[in-house]
Amino acid sequence: MRNRWLIALAAIGIHISIGSVAEKMGPKKSGLWSTLFFGIGMLGTGYALEAHSLTLLYIFYGVIGGIGLGVGYITPVSTLVKYFPRNRGFATGLAIMGFGFAALIAGPLMQYLTAQYSLMQTFQILGVAYIIIMALSSLYLKPPTNHAATATTDATATNSTEKAQTTAAARPANTLFNRCMNAHEAMRTWQFSALWWIFFINITCGIGLLAVASPMAQEIVGMNATEAASMVGIIGLLNGLGRIGWSTISDYIGRPFTYMLFFLIEILAFFALGHTSNSFFFQFLVFAIITCYGGGFACMPAYLSDLFGTKALSAIHGRVLTAWGFAGIAGPMLVSFLRESTNSYSGPLFVFSALFVLNLAVAVALKVFTKDHHFEAEEKVVEESLNNTSVTSA
Repeated sequence: MRNRWLIALAAIGIHISIGSVAEKMGPKKSGLWSTLFFGIGMLGTGYALEAHSLTLLYIFYGVIGGIGLGVGYITPVSTLVKYFPRNRGFATGLAIMGFGFAALIAGPLMQYLTAQYSLMQTFQILGVAYIIIMALSSLYLKPPTNHAATATTDATATNSTEKAQTTAAARPANTLFNRCMNAHEAMRTWQFSALWWIFFINITCGIGLLAVASPMAQEIVGMNATEAASMVGIIGLLNGLGRIGWSTISDYIGRPFTYMLFFLIEILAFFALGHTSNSFFFQFLVFAIITCYGGGFACMPAYLSDLFGTKALSAIHGRVLTAWGFAGIAGPMLVSFLRESTNSYSGPLFVFSALFVLNLAVAVALKVFTKDHHFEAEEKVVEESLNNTSVTSA
């Protein structure tokens, strides 16, 4: 329970204002600040474990490390999406796929290091390594040249007529609200609340499944501990592949239809999980759910940019990510409560299936009651910037 609240603390309190700060600083500075906070968090965590101090663990891992995690998660996503305006899903999927695949590397690495060194030394090694890798990577982060210029147009235009004309030219004509929105404006729309809700439910049910995947497999279909552990390992792989796969598909069928497909799959899969006795079919259903879980993360930044533009994407994305923090608490607690109340996993699986019925209804409403949106002007600006860069390099 303590670990659950610790992880939730790392995710909740860092996203509300971090996105706005990251947007103002720019990707390079944001990346370096992320490096600083995350590195200090890792080094401090080692000291906290050595000192057996829960308070210091909350401070270094939960707060300081959490700030670094939040900034580091948002920054590359909001930067990449500006380079690929016609393939926003693919761009965000690339960035968020790395977050999903990291568990495949970090788990075995942690096992190796803890077998060779103390916990304090392990976190010191990781802290130094992360600082070096993240700092070097941050130096390469920058927005497209023309995109950065467009973002500062309002501040530099001195003549009111010129300012209005320039702003109108820089803003897309066929968007949800005919312009890019800041975070405060976006939060006042029902579309933002709807996206927050479906994100929250998708993560709540996904985390709930991840928390009990191994014991549930052993109870429902009689898998042994080794088989269940192998399934969990494949889950980590498919979590990452689902992010890049679904986000790329979303560029072709659109984000609204992608989320509707997520929820339809999850409705059927969660319901079927409680009614199967075949271990292969059970694993197939779990893997299908996990790809949708990962895909939900990867497609969200692209969906937000479709609706509200990329000018304040970091800030808007940061606010939506608060759903992740709340889901980190709700998911394991809900599945544990329902498991104990019903004395089986059929209860939580049925409830999760029902929640996705509600999610599907919200996703349909987003499609039906939100007009098509396409940032043509923004795409043109970025493409011209990239073409000019290519000519200059040649």
